[in-house]
Amino acid sequence: MLGLGAAGIPRIADALETAARQRPSVVWLNFASDTGCTEALIKATYPNAAQLILDILSLDYNETIMAAAGTQVEEILEGALKRGDYILIIEGGIPMKKGYGMIARREMLDIGKEFAAKAKAVIAVGSCATWGGVPAGDPNPASIRGVRDALGVDAINLDLCPVNEGILVATIVDFLVTQRIPEMDNHGRPKIFYGQTIHDQCERRGHFNAGRFVERFGSREEELGYCLYKMGCKGPDTYANCSKMRYNDRVSWCIGAGAPCIGCGEPEWVDKFAGFYERLPGVKVPGLGGVEAGADKIGVVAGVATVAGIAAHAIGTARKGRFKKEPPSEKADKPSDTGKAR
Repeated sequence: MLGLGAAGIPRIADALETAARQRPSVVWLNFASDTGCTEALIKATYPNAAQLILDILSLDYNETIMAAAGTQVEEILEGALKRGDYILIIEGGIPMKKGYGMIARREMLDIGKEFAAKAKAVIAVGSCATWGGVPAGDPNPASIRGVRDALGVDAINLDLCPVNEGILVATIVDFLVTQRIPEMDNHGRPKIFYGQTIHDQCERRGHFNAGRFVERFGSREEELGYCLYKMGCKGPDTYANCSKMRYNDRVSWCIGAGAPCIGCGEPEWVDKFAGFYERLPGVKVPGLGGVEAGADKIGVVAGVATVAGIAAHAIGTARKGRFKKEPPSEKADKPSDTGKAR
């Protein structure tokens, strides 16, 4: 999952054993969200939530799953802040207008700034925390923003709505192994998880290339697992590894379950990709140098791309001398008088 291969297993094991001895402190703050990413956390399996929280990390604060309440909770939170050097996980967007997001009579924005200042790493989980998510959709009366914009910190953005629990756990483990922030794209997302589009890795990609599409739900084409591009799939414009990681103990994912990708791994997806069942105007077809085609012509264009690819391969083969004008002599394949092949 982290791209380390079998050679990396001892490093991961050592990092987790060290973490188990030291129990790195984690503070999880919930702001403007529906707590879906916390739900994702408790469904983690490798390691599971109990192992992660009780054996590997010291999850000092998470208002949804912690046993404490009231004054005791505030004391725990203040203690973590005084110690500092924790991993700060933020779930939910941050209202920039006063009075729109309050916790214990304090602005979410002020709480976020205070805790980010003493964190050794800040992780924004889910699209609400990365750019604002559904609450930041137009008209956004609270002026909700993502963690990076609101707090001015280089947070690790783990997009998707909700975040995939495997990505979250792997990111934490990666930080424990390397003690550094992973290589990120221009949206602050780890490239190892957000380096390719849904379309590039889709199990229905072969149907797209052949021009086979679902035209309506409940059809024979849907039963055969044809491409969902015409049904509004935003996979060609969405960077994430959902088809590899999957959800619910890696059982399935949106397209695998028969629903088009709505693009929840991309900034401003709520407005950018509305309506969710309207198809994208065009998709780049491989093999034709970035040529775009609408759904009605994709099969034809993809066919042209395939023919063009075959032709290019043939030309290259001829230039290398692998195509010969005359077939090889049969004599060359016959054994010599000494019984040895020439």
